[in-house]
Amino acid sequence: MVSKACSLAPNVLSAQCPTRQALDLIADKWTTLLIYLLSKGKQRYGDLHRQVGGISQKMLTQTLRKLERDGLVTRHVYPEVPPRTEYELTKLGHTLIGPLGALCEWAGTHLSELEQARKRYDHLQKKAALSA
Repeated sequence: MVSKACSLAPNVLSAQCPTRQALDLIADKWTTLLIYLLSKGKQRYGDLHRQVGGISQKMLTQTLRKLERDGLVTRHVYPEVPPRTEYELTKLGHTLIGPLGALCEWAGTHLSELEQARKRYDHLQKKAALSA
């Protein structure tokens, strides 16, 4: 059932609209990085953990479970010793490759501009603090 906040049209600006939850999910940095990695194909848990710098095992597990719950990722557990677990994108998960890939590309393309803007801002803040 669609909430009243979304009865006419989805509205990500409304706190009551479930589209906000969808946006929150895909705007998460760990989700973006995991979708990016899984766009290359199946990945084992340990490989994902090694490739995503700064993510804890707990956060990786939580994010993968959330993505699985939302139907973006499937988990395959193989009955081996030691156990092997692989993750891959679902059909729905594949629909995020383009948008999230574009965000990753944008970040790489505009990194130097962001760094320059930060330096200018910090310089102006420091200058204002000294003159106050």
